[in-house]
Parts: sequence; C-alpha cells; structure tokens
Amino acid sequence: MDLKEFERLFIEECERNNINIESVDIEKFYNYMLGIIDWNDKINVTAITDKKEFLVKHFIDSLTISRFVEDGKRLIDIGTGAGFPGIPLKIAYPNMQVTLIDSVNKKLNVIREVSNNIKLDKLEIIHSRAEDLANNPKYREQYDYVTTRAVSNLSTISEYMIPFLKIGGKAICMKGPNYEEELKEAEKAINILGGKIERIENLLISGEIERNIIIISKIKSTPNKYPRGQGKPLREPIK
Repeated sequence: MDLKEFERLFIEECERNNINIESVDIEKFYNYMLGIIDWNDKINVTAITDKKEFLVKHFIDSLTISRFVEDGKRLIDIGTGAGFPGIPLKIAYPNMQVTLIDSVNKKLNVIREVSNNIKLDKLEIIHSRAEDLANNPKYREQYDYVTTRAVSNLSTISEYMIPFLKIGGKAICMKGPNYEEELKEAEKAINILGGKIERIENLLISGEIERNIIIISKIKSTPNKYPRGQGKPLREPIK
C-alpha cells in the first residue's frame, strides 16, 4: 500500500466513523505504521501487520476518542503498547503534550525511534508501572486526560488512571464488549478515587469492531493512599 492509497483509505474510514481529520498530517500516520511494521519483524510490537487492518484497528480506533480531547492540553496514555491511542492523538493534535508509559521497555524503544523518525515533539516516553509514576509529584494530578485501551478491568485501571488527573480532568477508557459488569463493579472504586462517570459511548468501528468508551470526570482529589503498590490494584481491586 503506497501513501496515496493509504491516504484515500484513511479519509474514507474517518468519514465512515465520523472522525474530523481537518489539517491532520496523514503522511505521519503512514510512516508511523511502516516503522512499527518494519520493527515487528525483529520485536513483537503488534499482532496486526496487515496495513488496512492496522489503519482501522489501530489508527481509526484510537481516533474515535479524538473528539473528547483538545489540542494544547496534557495527556498520559497508560499501557500504551505500540503507542495506541497516544500516538494517533499526538499526530492529530501536534500541540498536545503527550506522555506514554508502559512496563515493557522494548516496545517503548521502538516507539521512541519511530516517533523520532517522524519528528514528533512534545512527546515523553517513560518505562514505568502506572502505580509508581502516579505517586511521583511531577506526574500526580498533572494531566487533563488519561487514556487506556483494553487494559485490565475497570476497577483496577481506574486506580491507575484517576490519580494522574487534575480536578476537572477526564479518564477515557476504551473497552470492548461486555463492559457492563465491569462498570457496575467499578462504581465504588471510581467514587473513592475522586471520579464520577460522565458518559458512555457505544460504537461500531467500520461496521465490525465494538468499542465502548467510558469517560470518568475527576471531581475531587485522590486520597494519598492510592494507587497502591506491589500489584494490589490488580490482585485486590477496590470493592
């Protein structure tokens, strides 16, 4: 797939999924995709290497939340993997300060090289566990947005996400099917952590991929005891 074909498909899929792509640098998306796929021959960064599938399942999926964020703000993406949704949002909003964190350093090294090659600035890439970084005053309650895509159950991920947010900030959780039970079980945790469920959006991406977006507003400061360390949010979610 050359750049011209990629651009045509990118525009079609954005229109199909009601994504506003005004002034977006499509060539950066294309070169990021090529960089990740090329590295994937050496390091397993993503299971998706077909270019059209990559476009839809990584880029378009990530951009479904673009309408919930604003350029010029601060965003942190937890468990970013191959850079999703953080990198597509960074390309779409070049003045946004984006932090990517993951516990798998080899993936972050790939993202670092590929993002440097396409000249992304205002991008910080950190090898860390979320519960450690969220207890650092430099990062705690400093962000307008925190994102995750298909990371852990909602009770656990809320404990990782909400401490990063300023009061008034938003946690944007991208979940797959069968999220309702998770949501019910997470209500107490979200409240304790200083959040409130603002809205839920149910989407069918390109007519085939179910995506449920849960947006949590930060309405009060998170108690200092959270997030807990030593893997407790995963082993012993707040109930």
